[in-house]
Amino acid sequence: MKKYATIYRAVLMETLQYAANVLMGFISFFIIIFVFICLWNYMYDEPASLIAGYTKEQMIWYVIITETLWFGARPAVMARQAASDIRSGNIAYQVNKPYYYPLYILSRFTGEWSIQLPMYAAFAALAGGILVGSLPGFHPVTFLAALPCVVLGITINGVFKLNISLISFWIEDSTPFQWLYDKLILVVGTLFPIEIFPKALQPFFKLTPIYTVCYGPAKLLVDFSTEKCLEILLAQLVYLAAGCALMAFVYGKGVRKLHVNGG
Repeated sequence: MKKYATIYRAVLMETLQYAANVLMGFISFFIIIFVFICLWNYMYDEPASLIAGYTKEQMIWYVIITETLWFGARPAVMARQAASDIRSGNIAYQVNKPYYYPLYILSRFTGEWSIQLPMYAAFAALAGGILVGSLPGFHPVTFLAALPCVVLGITINGVFKLNISLISFWIEDSTPFQWLYDKLILVVGTLFPIEIFPKALQPFFKLTPIYTVCYGPAKLLVDFSTEKCLEILLAQLVYLAAGCALMAFVYGKGVRKLHVNGG
């Protein structure tokens, strides 16, 4: 594991050198947060009313948290690199390197979000505190208890994005599949919590990555309960194991295909 830790540190230092690029993303991030604050202020006629079991403050903070995860830990660059390596044939050189290529890509991804996410989180906390106020019932212990779920959610998202990129071994372009996956995660679970959708669909959503990537971590931060934390953590461990197993299978099949074709 030392080689992957070395890759992680190298990307960490590289990201720190270009921290100004991350700061530029705060503009669009703030605009989206401001728009949703205005939207939910309009939707809640009475400040004390509930929508899908959320108070106005909880709903707005839910969106702020999920958007922070969306902007601060985007695996799009990682997914594009993996797809590009496969399409260009560069993967033929990568498979001979002294590391396992999927873990190499995930290590780079972890190095990137380790810098970006805290920056976005600090900005979100400041903007939310000024525009919305503090989150009712939030306690630092809640954050510490939910932190493992946040890290697991980001990792699961990266694993599934990488799995989609790996199908480039068989198809020319995996971008349409990436787009569909991103829009599913964005609309269901990021912009809106699962509870706001029809009850008939909610059990289905809980069986998808939506439940573990964005909804779960944000739900714990705005409305923490030990039972919910354990439920989400168990679901994340199952999804992470399934995602890693699928990644190993797809990558193994892809490399064998590459060798058969003389790559």
